[in-house]
Amino acid sequence: MLSLLGVLIFFGGLLASIALHEIGHLVPAKKFGVKVPQYMVGFGPTIWSRKRGDTEYGLKAIPLGGYIRMIGMFPPNPNGTQDKEKLGRLGLMIESAREEVLSEVAPDDEPRTFYRLSVPKKLAVMFGGPFMNLIIATILFTISLSVIGRAQVTTTVSEVVACVPTSANPTGIASTNGQCVGSAQTPAAEIGLTPGDVLVSVDGAPIAKWEDLGIALAEQAGNTVAITFQNSEGQLVSETVTVATLESEVFDSAGNPTGEVSTRGFIGVSPEIKLVPAPVSEVPSFMTAITATSVAALFEFPARVFGLAGGLFTDAPRDPQGPVSVVGIGRISGQIAGSENAPAIYKVSDLINLLASVNLFLFVFNMVPVLPLDGGHIAGALYEGARRQIARLRRKPLPGPVDTAKMLPVAYVMALFLIGMSAVVILADIIKPISF
Repeated sequence: MLSLLGVLIFFGGLLASIALHEIGHLVPAKKFGVKVPQYMVGFGPTIWSRKRGDTEYGLKAIPLGGYIRMIGMFPPNPNGTQDKEKLGRLGLMIESAREEVLSEVAPDDEPRTFYRLSVPKKLAVMFGGPFMNLIIATILFTISLSVIGRAQVTTTVSEVVACVPTSANPTGIASTNGQCVGSAQTPAAEIGLTPGDVLVSVDGAPIAKWEDLGIALAEQAGNTVAITFQNSEGQLVSETVTVATLESEVFDSAGNPTGEVSTRGFIGVSPEIKLVPAPVSEVPSFMTAITATSVAALFEFPARVFGLAGGLFTDAPRDPQGPVSVVGIGRISGQIAGSENAPAIYKVSDLINLLASVNLFLFVFNMVPVLPLDGGHIAGALYEGARRQIARLRRKPLPGPVDTAKMLPVAYVMALFLIGMSAVVILADIIKPISF
């Protein structure tokens, strides 16, 4: 039941993200007077709709995207009516699509077409959708980082090991009658450390973070040191004890044992892991870093999908860092929610981070400057603005709107490419699902 709840939460969040993305387009479009006949969340058959004013608002059956339909996305052909008999296949396809778009523009609606907008207004309309995903991602990551917090290892003791681990007793668990058999009692147990105590120093070396303990004990095996800690009553306690020697097998870079044994100091405590909220001031640097990672992942995406397709029907294990579709992410959401051992707050944090990551990827992906993505329309508007600036500098008449209809062949190829890659990743998530 919890797994199903996790899946429903993710897809509910995804639908909300899609709806808000389209609102990011809708609001500025209406603000600038563009006529918007449709606002739809999803694709395929319409399962619900209602018309308000000029716009039909609706929900479709396949929740894998959404759109708003603005009239006049393509301008009339600057060369006038074309003789279709003289057009090639590509030209005929472009002009047919142009005619279909312009056929719904009534004479009274001519001033309300998208192509008549100024360059800044076009940019505002097309950037509004991806920008909404960026805002959602920023809000969700801020909640995760600065409200819930990140899991951090602390200097608080969560568990005290009773016996020094040996080959016969590798976990160091206490033996019968509380006596250690074949190994000595750990220094932590000897001085009475208990869960909840906070380590302060070892032989005067402060323990500000958990890594400091390993550094302080590294060369102390067999030596007598003073361990200072704060007990559950808030009192500072200092005890002198001989540091135990822990022997560990050495492995090479491939993970194979070398036959050598290393030794280090050991007192027998495990750290407590807590969710520690980060200052809000850290969010911008975090967003910058994770956005750069997302951009790099996007460049690698085609190659990773190709590799995924190659190993789809082999026994080779799937790369857990590889691409995942909404099917796979939904499955992971269910695994997160259904985990029996994880505290509820960790599940909430993971689900928030998952949805935030999806929104950040949608932002980066939609900014790719190729139609039919928003970035393609943004690139067209920027090109239009550059042409007009050059014309002003050269004191020549301003050119008309950029004819984005000419980019339709590229848009169709891109659409087929995206559909193909999506199919491969969805198939992989069904045949070789990634387990969280």
